[in-house]
Amino acid sequence: MKISVLGSGSTGNAVLISTEKTNVLVDVGLSAKETLRRLSVMGIEPHELDAILITHEHSDHAGGLRVLLKSVACPVFISEATEDSYYSTRKGAGNAESEAVKRRDAMKNRAEKIESSKDFRIGDIDFEPFSVPHDAADNFGFIARFEGIRIATLMDFGCMTTLIKDKLRSCDAIVIESNHSRDMLRACPIYSWDLKQRILSRNGHLSNEDLSEWLTNDFDGAARHIVLAHLSQRANEPHLARLMAETALQMRPNLFKAETKISISHHKEPTEWITF
Repeated sequence: MKISVLGSGSTGNAVLISTEKTNVLVDVGLSAKETLRRLSVMGIEPHELDAILITHEHSDHAGGLRVLLKSVACPVFISEATEDSYYSTRKGAGNAESEAVKRRDAMKNRAEKIESSKDFRIGDIDFEPFSVPHDAADNFGFIARFEGIRIATLMDFGCMTTLIKDKLRSCDAIVIESNHSRDMLRACPIYSWDLKQRILSRNGHLSNEDLSEWLTNDFDGAARHIVLAHLSQRANEPHLARLMAETALQMRPNLFKAETKISISHHKEPTEWITF
């Protein structure tokens, strides 16, 4: 099994998980054109995609789905609550009704219903979803399992819950949010006070500081690869996020030192394959 973060950040998120037989695209927050380009960069053609998995309805995770479905023939694995919210659009949008109709038409006979707390399988990959705290209808992270390998992917969550900490144990690789620096967010002149409060809330986004605390005190050290994802392009800085994470690993007690590589995902290009 192997994984690449095709793109991650405030402008859009997508992850590719593959085995020799199965290719799953997780979220379509990039444009359809850009998604197809990045899949091609990773050696995957549209007809080779076996499924699309949508974790939640926010535009930076599902905004490119409708158009992409014109180019791929695979099903969309999505929970009922998320699908219903995907058809809804923001109040006051002039084309809200027409967009909702287009989305329903695009998804006709394509949706495979899943539950955010019930395991499911796509091809030869088993998925173990779990709920995460975020202001979406039914957001979840998941563990992808194949021949004993466990890869966790979770973005868009505001705090580390007991459930999340438990699910992240015994993973071989983890793709996890490190969205913002608290100080940079508070000082950001572009974000409104309301938006800052939303991001900082328990249902918002995980900060560098929150991730560092988990790495030092609760991470079991099993994962050899941790990819930092969903970095804010206005309230974070890649080198800072990596430095804070690496420092947190060094702060672990000597008995629990972890030989874990920290890498950064990008919003413009895919990461290299992490292969097991």
